[in-house]
Amino acid sequence: MLDKDIKVLNLNQKLEIKLKNNNIVTIIDLWKLKRKDLKMLGFSDYEIKEIIIKLELNGLDLNKKIY
Repeated sequence: MLDKDIKVLNLNQKLEIKLKNNNIVTIIDLWKLKRKDLKMLGFSDYEIKEIIIKLELNGLDLNKKIY
């Protein structure tokens, strides 16, 4: 799952483009970041919450856990 493209998370298209502009193209690129890292990259709380929800729906979270 971690090697897949972020497209499989079905994120908002603008959010997906923003991630790709920050060289975050696979789920593992996103998974190894923390909320603080995403904030420093300019993501809003709303965008971060969407990312967290989509990761959790796929059994992952930003705290490096796999469920």
